[in-house]
Amino acid sequence: MGDRYLGFDPGRDKCGLALVQADGTVLEHRIVPSAEAVAELARVWRSHPIQALVIGDQTTSRQWQQRLRAEADLPPLVPVSERNSTLEARQRYWQLFPPRGWRRLLPRGLRQPPRPVDDIVAILLVERYLARLRSGPES
Repeated sequence: MGDRYLGFDPGRDKCGLALVQADGTVLEHRIVPSAEAVAELARVWRSHPIQALVIGDQTTSRQWQQRLRAEADLPPLVPVSERNSTLEARQRYWQLFPPRGWRRLLPRGLRQPPRPVDDIVAILLVERYLARLRSGPES
């Protein structure tokens, strides 16, 4: 499938972005300062055909949704639950970047990623949305 989705984990200081294909392939992901997030999102959705902008529903989501809706050519905006996403993103971090050196010796529950995981949360948000699409209408 060629459909692409843009995941957005909004935050006060930093935001996670992820461009994900409908088959789950992650094309790009990164963390940007909140002050640059709207410009960076616009750059991505103007340079790629985006089916939806998938945004987390916690923290500052409502304010971000209002800001984003002010953009004229915004793709459809879809809020998705962020419940437990940070914990899940920490676990996914170690799948994407297996621990090396002394970190391998730590029990999994004690490992903390050496950097923020907002971009991985953005990936998870798209995955949650895609799973919802595949499962059909909610009961």
